[in-house]
Amino acid sequence: MAGRQDELAHEQAVVDDLYSRLDALRARARGRLKAVRREGPSGSPQNRSERDAFATLYEDRAAQLDAVEDRLAFGRLDLAEPGAEGSTVRYVGRIGLNDDEQRPLLTDWRAPAAEAFYRATSLQPGGVRRRRHLVTSGRKVTGVEDELLDLDHAQDGGLDASSLSGEGALLAALATRRTGRMTDIVATIQAEQDKIIRSDLAGALVVQGGPGTGKTAVALHRAAYLLYAHRRLLERSGVLLVGPSRSFLRYIDQVLPSLGETGVVSTTLGELIPGVSAVATEEPRAAEIKGRLLFADVVRRAVRARERVPEHDITFRLDGHRLVIRRRDVRDAIARARRTHKPHNEARTGFVRDMLARLVEQYKVADGGELTPEDRAIVLEGLRSLREVRVTLNLAWFPVSPKKLIDDLLSRPHRLAEAAPELTEEERATVLRKAWAPWTEADIPLLDEAAELLGHDDAAERSEARRRAAERAEALEHARSVLASGAASGAMIPIDAETLAERFASTGPNLTTAERAAADRSWTYGHVVVDEAQELSPMAWRMLVRRVPTRSMTIVGDVAQTSSSAGAQSWASALTPVLRDSWRIEELTVSYRTPAEVADAAQRVAKAAGLPASPLTAAREVPGAISYVRFAGGDGGAEVAAAAIELANQFVAGDGSGRVAVIAADGPAADTLTAAVEAAVQAALPAAEAGRLLSQKAEDRQIAVLSPLEVKGLEYDAVVLVEPAEIAQGPGRSSDLYVAMTRPTQRLVVVHSEDLPAGFTG
Repeated sequence: MAGRQDELAHEQAVVDDLYSRLDALRARARGRLKAVRREGPSGSPQNRSERDAFATLYEDRAAQLDAVEDRLAFGRLDLAEPGAEGSTVRYVGRIGLNDDEQRPLLTDWRAPAAEAFYRATSLQPGGVRRRRHLVTSGRKVTGVEDELLDLDHAQDGGLDASSLSGEGALLAALATRRTGRMTDIVATIQAEQDKIIRSDLAGALVVQGGPGTGKTAVALHRAAYLLYAHRRLLERSGVLLVGPSRSFLRYIDQVLPSLGETGVVSTTLGELIPGVSAVATEEPRAAEIKGRLLFADVVRRAVRARERVPEHDITFRLDGHRLVIRRRDVRDAIARARRTHKPHNEARTGFVRDMLARLVEQYKVADGGELTPEDRAIVLEGLRSLREVRVTLNLAWFPVSPKKLIDDLLSRPHRLAEAAPELTEEERATVLRKAWAPWTEADIPLLDEAAELLGHDDAAERSEARRRAAERAEALEHARSVLASGAASGAMIPIDAETLAERFASTGPNLTTAERAAADRSWTYGHVVVDEAQELSPMAWRMLVRRVPTRSMTIVGDVAQTSSSAGAQSWASALTPVLRDSWRIEELTVSYRTPAEVADAAQRVAKAAGLPASPLTAAREVPGAISYVRFAGGDGGAEVAAAAIELANQFVAGDGSGRVAVIAADGPAADTLTAAVEAAVQAALPAAEAGRLLSQKAEDRQIAVLSPLEVKGLEYDAVVLVEPAEIAQGPGRSSDLYVAMTRPTQRLVVVHSEDLPAGFTG
């Protein structure tokens, strides 16, 4: 029987070979990239375009190979050979690797051949005799964790069944100190998570689950899996990831690259429209009103208000002839333009052309004869140059930008009253603001609605579309000839004519699909991932669904954690109005992050507050996970600071790992707590360590004072929860307490002077 050291030595040899292959592929990609760049920008435009295309391909490949350095291989399957007593071995890792003869060395975790690594059980082994988790540090194998699924063959493989365990890799990952960045779970995906990750692309999939169930990780791994399984479709249309905040996106930004994917557009709702950034905060009541689906009609009416018949006929003279812009003609021209169903600014071209044609007919009658084409052109030019005509037609069909339309709507009482008669005076007063006030996140769906209804300049758009179509046809023909000639045979990456043509058609910088999509408001994606989706308003859902005509979405959230007054109370009420019946739901029920004692307390608090909390089973026990500190009098700063220092001594390390959060209700008291914690750090820790911690950027702080909203979607080693009753005060705030309670992976210390909310103690 092979000893444990022999097993480690064997696996180390395999891992060494895999990294050698990875290094060779990196060197090859960089060598080819260097050779392409060495050729320089000479040659015909066609040759330059071709070189740029291959340079981009090699750059993408090099970036992918660099991103999978950590834990390249993490699993092994020992598979029974059909009709034989022996077994074959298959290694599973972040990407697939073959040798020069195209024999598989490492199986991509997303490939069907790797599915058994996540799905096989002793009841349904699927031909798997043993599943092994490889524990690595850098390029060194430090341990193995085995699960024997076929006990009948234990001795055949020289295995000691009594030494096997299957949870070590998962529990070790859960106990690892936080770093301020989410890490992938590719090595420890559980069966219920894998089922969701590999779910069909079609339709909208809602992933509902309580805190710590891995919803975000599952969504990111699903995005990576879909890009692998449906690459031809999604590489050209792209994948959009929408997160609740920029800090959240920064927290998860390393996950997809580590899974071999770098082309996803990541953004917040406030940044979804190119050239617009929502930097201002919104009162909850105003955000709720703006988020109502009613505002789709409000914006539509605001657009229609820019299409109006003048109060009286307008008389003017041209070449001595008396002409009249008649109200009935304007009314007819407006009706005809609307029947085209074009956006407002694009339909205006037809309206103006119609009105000018009517005025030319008047001129012809007044002139007493037929007009030659040359005469007609002169008359048209004369009409366009007259101020009375320009002003009247502009007022009748006013060209307007989305920003101007929405700013007028929200800053001019008469505009809002005209467009939103359903709102009460109090509701209209709540959303009104000063002209050109900074945009808020609740404004973005209104701007998007306006942009959709207003459109662009029609003539310019048509000209640009014709130019792009001609360029693409030429590039596609050239790409096919390049592939037919075998010039792309050394590309190392499977490539088709359409993908290559997109590279060739670029006349400026070579932009990726993600870069082009991020710069284009009207871009439609192949798939959209939405995290913390319970916070979205009905208008925000309308905006997102517009970006994915196929309705292919991964929607991640927990309605028990909804803190926005405009957010969802149930998935049916949020999604049915915009997706009808094209959505389905899967539920995660096991909390891997949250210790059992903390999870149980959070479930009791949620139940007592009437929150629609999902059933939750914690995966692990952490002794002493909750402790309580009660103080009488004062602001609690000393007690909070002492608790934070105690936890910092236990969890915060000098290498930057370990995170402690002090979570308190937002407001002036938070500033007091921040000062108290910083003073305690200076007093209790060595000067060098205190200086290091206090000089950290806000997003990298290992000890931080935060509000429940700021910690949503994040996790910490330990949390000091300050005055839970204060956090839970007010309607709808119990969800904030539920969020705050469930952030720690190891310890929760509750510091309070007020009585604890119902459910805290069992």
